[in-house]
Amino acid sequence: MKGLHWRYTRLPSRVEDALSVEEGEEEETAPAPFSAPVPEDPVEPQLAEASQVLGTSEMRQLSLHLPPRVTGHSWSLAFCTSRNGFSLRSLYRQMEGHSGPVLLVLRDQDGQMFGAFSSSALRLSKGFYGTGETFLFSFSPQLKVFKWTGRNSFFVKGDLDSLMMGSGSGQFGLWLDGDLYHGGSHPCATFNNEVLARREQFCIKELEAWVLSGCPHRGKLPEATSAHTCS
Repeated sequence: MKGLHWRYTRLPSRVEDALSVEEGEEEETAPAPFSAPVPEDPVEPQLAEASQVLGTSEMRQLSLHLPPRVTGHSWSLAFCTSRNGFSLRSLYRQMEGHSGPVLLVLRDQDGQMFGAFSSSALRLSKGFYGTGETFLFSFSPQLKVFKWTGRNSFFVKGDLDSLMMGSGSGQFGLWLDGDLYHGGSHPCATFNNEVLARREQFCIKELEAWVLSGCPHRGKLPEATSAHTCS
């Protein structure tokens, strides 16, 4: 995405309208976000190909916060912008046929790395879906993980022109537009998160969606001859 320049864009009002039903929601005290501890025995993620967003160290740290049911499962790169293009519809198409959890990782134009874990595949939906396994995270530069607070169940919602994760009082923890280029992040009741990027509105440089599924692997994955490298 060389040659791209920062453009300040206000979040569309149609996205704000999506949460008009929440205005009367009662606010409660939620636990404070925490910095993830340095792992004593990091889990080695089983990746079929290299990530262009996160390094091995970041992947190991994130793996410690994944649900036990996916520990040791292979990570399959279902979508990346450099291979599949900057399109939310393309992301949904690549998710078809997948039911397993998804790790969404981003790097913005400022070099900030952040993302979300969804307990199920990303898809079009009429309302919010997901479970309390869903969380947001950010490397700033240390890993910070923002778990479900229990205050509401607005985990994930997929429209044709936007993807939203976490919400409350008309704000979204993570919001991406239909072009997968502009996005936003605000503190929200679902995760009591900080702003994931350096600013509330950002432009995406690279985005990857990893599907975590299949049988656990005890060792390294065999070399895949048909694997694509996202470059």
